[in-house]
Amino acid sequence: MKTGIPAPDGALRETSSGAVVPGPPRFLVLGLLAITDGRDTVVLQPSKPTSLLAALLLHPGTVVSAGLLQRVVWGDRPPAGGRSALHTCVLRLRRLFTKYGVADDAIEAVPGGYRLNADADTLDLLRFRDLLNQACDGDDPESALHLAREALRLWKGPLLANVHSDELHRDHVPRLAEERLLAVERVFDGELRLGRHREMIAEAREAVRADPGHEGLSALLIEALYRSGRRAEALAEYRRIHSHLTAELGLEPGPVLRGLQLAVLRGEPPGEAFGEWPAPASPGTPAIPSAPTSPDAPAPPGVRTFMGVPPAVPPEAAPGLGRASPPAPGGLILRALAEAGLLEEESPGSYRVHDLLRLFVQAAGTSLSASASHDAAEQPPSPAG
Repeated sequence: MKTGIPAPDGALRETSSGAVVPGPPRFLVLGLLAITDGRDTVVLQPSKPTSLLAALLLHPGTVVSAGLLQRVVWGDRPPAGGRSALHTCVLRLRRLFTKYGVADDAIEAVPGGYRLNADADTLDLLRFRDLLNQACDGDDPESALHLAREALRLWKGPLLANVHSDELHRDHVPRLAEERLLAVERVFDGELRLGRHREMIAEAREAVRADPGHEGLSALLIEALYRSGRRAEALAEYRRIHSHLTAELGLEPGPVLRGLQLAVLRGEPPGEAFGEWPAPASPGTPAIPSAPTSPDAPAPPGVRTFMGVPPAVPPEAAPGLGRASPPAPGGLILRALAEAGLLEEESPGSYRVHDLLRLFVQAAGTSLSASASHDAAEQPPSPAG
């Protein structure tokens, strides 16, 4: 079946006269399984040869065992004489190759199974991996971002929807989808490196909505929000991913997300590399620098930055929480802590202490009971003994 799917980059060849002609056949697996010559794209119909081809293309240049290929094509109930049936399926696939101009020797029969040789010019998966490797190895952030986005453009989803194989969709397709998410992370990381945190927020939100349990994407969104001065939204995103992980998987967020939340709550800059956090401040060093107040202002001497960009220090800090601020009513303090996610209100005037606040207090060398109330907060401090 021919479709209007655009040809991948490099599929068309330009002659010396400037005329564009079809290139050699290419296999496409980053979406519907298809074959293209750059001018026409043929999406293969669901069939046993199509499943066989998908298994070979997901392991390019590698010997795929006859046992795995039989499970891919027939599931848990291979026909009697499975190897003979597999050989027949390979012959049907070779006839399909002849129809679309693919070399007859593209599939090799080797001891133990079959192998399909391909490279970045004949398989979009290898082209994707090549571009992403270049993006990761490059020194120029702008060029690296361009390569990562070029790699992502090769994805046309839905992934191998025309391949009816439980084996592939259960054990192999999820790994391929994870490769795409790594590329998405690489793109967002590149945007942060170039200081485009505001511009990437909408795209990052869309990625998080599509994969609400992916910690890496959520961390990058939190980072972009925080560096854009949107601290409350950054904390809200942490609460969302925390709720999702605990409700769906029974898991707490990993150390990167927890460390990022801690940095946002304290108003501290993240470390020099994503996922690395600054060491605790030395005694007498304020936790939140008094400047800069703008995420685009230069950081004062001694303030660490994330990839050269200082943190956004939000001006809307809750009253009474700064060291030099005058005392505020206890109720105001409790409400501010609840809005920051450090307390949870169980009933009017009664709050449950969040584990993160307990961690802060323990770090300060004291202790904190499991609950707090408005009345208790209003009591004046007891005189020093």
